[in-house]
Amino acid sequence: MIELGILFGLFLVTALALIFVLVRRRNGRTENADGLLIEQERRLQAQSDRVTYGIGAANGHWPTVHDPYRR
Repeated sequence: MIELGILFGLFLVTALALIFVLVRRRNGRTENADGLLIEQERRLQAQSDRVTYGIGAANGHWPTVHDPYRR
């Protein structure tokens, strides 16, 4: 029974810490647009990577149930 109390206590402390971090982040102000520009650059790079290394990029075909190369 004590173990459950400790477990739920740790869950509560973790949840409160996460709430504190999220609330603190939203109140912060950005002095310039550097953060937004970095985020936009990373988003465009991620989009490019998804196209380059996507599921159909290996051989140009989408995976199907029937594989013509397997007999």
